[in-house]
Amino acid sequence: MHDATVTKVSSARSPTGVMGQKYLASGVRLAMRLWEEEPHDDEEITAREYETVGYVIRGRAELELEGQLLKLEPGDCWVVPHGARHRYRILEPFTAVEATAPPAHVHGRDEE
Repeated sequence: MHDATVTKVSSARSPTGVMGQKYLASGVRLAMRLWEEEPHDDEEITAREYETVGYVIRGRAELELEGQLLKLEPGDCWVVPHGARHRYRILEPFTAVEATAPPAHVHGRDEE
């Protein structure tokens, strides 16, 4: 029996979230989102109800995570554990793809 739930998502037609993120493919336990030429910083430290893994495509940023400062550049990956206190500072227009588990856009998890 094959899985009929397989879908293709075009980022050109993806919905956009309140922080400017594009929501890409989403499953029951995992979802992807895209940040394109992201100019904004997180002014306040936040903690989210999901885990995030990300990959930098273009630009540079700093991630303050539980007292650590990580510099993110093209080719770098990062993890923000569920509930970890963090914030981003964008140093250059930033493009990255992230996976969130559980999906960030479900049940208001991604709202500011």
